[in-house]
Amino acid sequence: MEDTTGYDVYLGLDVGKTAHHGCALLTDGTKVHDKPLPQDEAQLTALFDQLKTHGRVLLIVDQPNTIGALPVAVARATDCGVAYLPGLAMRKAADLYPGQSKTDPRDAFIIANTARTMPHTLRAVDRNDEVLSALKMLSGLDDDIARDCTRTINRLRSVLVQIYPSLERVLPGDVIQRPFVLELLIHYGGPTKLKKSGKNRVLTWARNHAKKNPDRLIEDIFTALDAQTVTVPGTAAAEVAIPMLATNITALKAQRESIAGQVEEMLDEFPLAQVLMSMPGVGIKTAANILLAVGDCSDFPDAAHLAAYAGIAPVTRRSGTSIRGEFPARSGNKRLKNALFRSAWVASNCHPASKTYYEKKRAEGKRHNAAVMCLARRRCNVIFAMLTNGEFFRELPARPAGESVAA
Repeated sequence: MEDTTGYDVYLGLDVGKTAHHGCALLTDGTKVHDKPLPQDEAQLTALFDQLKTHGRVLLIVDQPNTIGALPVAVARATDCGVAYLPGLAMRKAADLYPGQSKTDPRDAFIIANTARTMPHTLRAVDRNDEVLSALKMLSGLDDDIARDCTRTINRLRSVLVQIYPSLERVLPGDVIQRPFVLELLIHYGGPTKLKKSGKNRVLTWARNHAKKNPDRLIEDIFTALDAQTVTVPGTAAAEVAIPMLATNITALKAQRESIAGQVEEMLDEFPLAQVLMSMPGVGIKTAANILLAVGDCSDFPDAAHLAAYAGIAPVTRRSGTSIRGEFPARSGNKRLKNALFRSAWVASNCHPASKTYYEKKRAEGKRHNAAVMCLARRRCNVIFAMLTNGEFFRELPARPAGESVAA
């Protein structure tokens, strides 16, 4: 939640690629500005300076990054506050206003008035920190590459299923992504050339290129090849596509490794990253995602608020006697939620205290995901304390029976 106390002007900005629309309201709702605004530093600065004659200015944007990055940077340079109204909150707030039209002036007014009347809906925008900005850029790029890589892998498997289902079955998702298997598909192209080369020749090549003993995999591949004697129409074209797809996957994985290396170098210079990675289950990527989402946690008054923002705190629902209980939250920061869940799952396998807590929840009848989420919520308290105090993770002494176990 963003602190919006002490501001006199709320400037809602519906950002656009070439131009924005700004609507500025005073604390009593008086409109003092409602005009289009080019994506231009000089004109943005002039507007902020003009509005500052009314008092302190808070800029509220619906997109703090990409096309909204320049207004945010200029606002900070002119000592204006900055806040972010998430898209879901924006859509819910729009339903409170009459009319179904969607125009830039209407959206800008809704953004400004929501910030003025419902400040709890606002979120903080990442601080002007070069490391965090670079991490956000690289993390977004890595996410895009990861999606491209997944699509390409699925396409490769689809091609194999089409022409040789038995071969695809011995190359499941985790196997077909191995560098050695991709190199094998690039070199031989597909089932036709593999069969023509023969098992002994392929095995010799594999032993020279694989880091581990490839005998079992090659045996499975040729058993699958022998299971099909007919040639499916389109096989020749598929065997042109197979090495291309395998080459693309290899290149995409190399790009992700390069990004991971750059992220690691950046995190080496960021003290809070080392604090986070001292916690069992938190690696480089997880630490980067947590820092991108919450920074140093200074925007959250306590761990409960952090858990609510992440969407890992249960939501109470009660209506008379028919609906009573707590249910998983459907909202929250998805990136942060996934990072906390993933780190908790890893810790439940490698960290004794976390494993004990996970098994305790399983013994209470909770399913795997629910038990991991309970552990993530528990670890959220620890992460909040570590980031706010700048302290490395440390094991707490064992507590008497009946008390909770340290996560």
